[in-house]
Amino acid sequence: MPPTLASLVQHSALKLTVRAGADRLDVPVRWAHVSELADPVPYMEGGELLLITALKLDAEDPEAMRRYVRRLAGAGVVGLGFAVGVNYEEIPKALVDACADEPLPLLEVPRRTPFLAISKAVSAAIAADQYRAVTAGFAAQRELTKQALNSGPEGLLTALAAQVDGWAALYDASGTVVAAAPDWAGRRAARLTGEVERLRERPAPASSVVGGPEHEDRVELHSLGTGRRPRAALAVGTAAAPGTAERYAVHSAIALLTLTTERSRSLHAAEQRIGTAVLRMLLAGEPDHARAVAGDLYGGLLDAPFRMIVADSVPGARATPTGGDRLGTLAEALESAAARSGEAVLVVPEGERLVVLAADGGAAVAACVAWAAALEAARTSPEHAGTDEDEIVVGLSAPTGPIAAAAAYKQAEQSLSVARRRGRVLVEHEQLAAGSVLPLLADDAVKAFADGLLRPLYEHDATGRGDLVASLRAWLSRHGQWDAAAADLGVHRHTLRYRMRRVEEILGRSLDDPDVRMELWLALKATSTDQ
Repeated sequence: MPPTLASLVQHSALKLTVRAGADRLDVPVRWAHVSELADPVPYMEGGELLLITALKLDAEDPEAMRRYVRRLAGAGVVGLGFAVGVNYEEIPKALVDACADEPLPLLEVPRRTPFLAISKAVSAAIAADQYRAVTAGFAAQRELTKQALNSGPEGLLTALAAQVDGWAALYDASGTVVAAAPDWAGRRAARLTGEVERLRERPAPASSVVGGPEHEDRVELHSLGTGRRPRAALAVGTAAAPGTAERYAVHSAIALLTLTTERSRSLHAAEQRIGTAVLRMLLAGEPDHARAVAGDLYGGLLDAPFRMIVADSVPGARATPTGGDRLGTLAEALESAAARSGEAVLVVPEGERLVVLAADGGAAVAACVAWAAALEAARTSPEHAGTDEDEIVVGLSAPTGPIAAAAAYKQAEQSLSVARRRGRVLVEHEQLAAGSVLPLLADDAVKAFADGLLRPLYEHDATGRGDLVASLRAWLSRHGQWDAAAADLGVHRHTLRYRMRRVEEILGRSLDDPDVRMELWLALKATSTDQ
């Protein structure tokens, strides 16, 4: 504990006597300062014990003393020491009354006690308190290191919570609580996810304080990791601001968790290289070799149906101000979800593209869909209007196995292409099969082809010499049945036959060819909204 006015009064060598403010002696003393100025306030920082002899004070003037004491208290001075037997044989009543009214502790200093002795006593007590704090800090560091080596992050958090007499929690890269101590702290930590997300937007290292006197506790948040993007975060909750020893413990925990995080990053990079090799073998049609390379790391993923996810940056998208990117955020979200559920996931960055193999029906696929839905909602918000900041599109294949990995990759690419064309964040391949081919005809290239194919017929009809386009549409819709198509048009079947011969002559194509009939029908569908 730092020195207090009470500890100085109890100091046997100082012989101090309390003359006012006896109920405020437990306040800490930051320093002992001597000043005979009539107004020493400009030179005060707060927390001082001011020592005076009243050399330049009218200590017997009650109004002057009230103003003097009021200014000292307002500046944060914690006590006043008055040396008797120098200018005054005893402390003037005006000063005693002013200190009692404020209230400001007033200590009588006997003539045989020099101010230097008081300053030395305060200095020695402060040094002893700092030594105890440093010693306790080193002991905490040893204990935290031992727990980190023997029990991992969970043991370290337990030791840290005990050291600070509070709680501690560790968040992963996605802002999810992965460990907390004591057990009840997990609920408290989960309520700070938003604050952790805001902390991750700042360049590392970063920290912030949440809560205060009006909250249930005071929480410090610290980012972990040495890279540009924080890999994790630490929360430490205490009833009040940590002291020196507690601060040593927190800083030691940050260092140890950062080392753990950086080690994890190296292992992650090695796993990613193995994952890249596994993916290439699967796409090359070598599932047996892929299984051999994957081993226990990804082997379980290849034993059950999986999904192929392909994510790509939208051309022209900009990076975020902190240098982050949504591809990296998506990868972290999928890896965190898989880790929490204990499932394997294979994540391979390929430049501006991300390829992921994830268990069908697993947490990683669910996290991908939820992440895309959140991004889709954000795109429609007023804050996002008119921006293209760091957007991506995602394609998701149908469930597949190692033998059909190349086909799944193609499915994911097709889904991604459709997502980009439709302005969607994510499209699943099953959605393409369950829908209609007609929306695909909205592509500009398809429309241009259709317009070129049917343009001669539209030009013919524009001269008023027949209605070849409508006749062709009716004939095709009736699968070439002359009587039914003619009835729809309200003409004789011979008239319809004549018109179809004119269509063949103008286009130079035979309607007996099923490919020609298919192309003409799709062309009519593609141009029906434009003509």
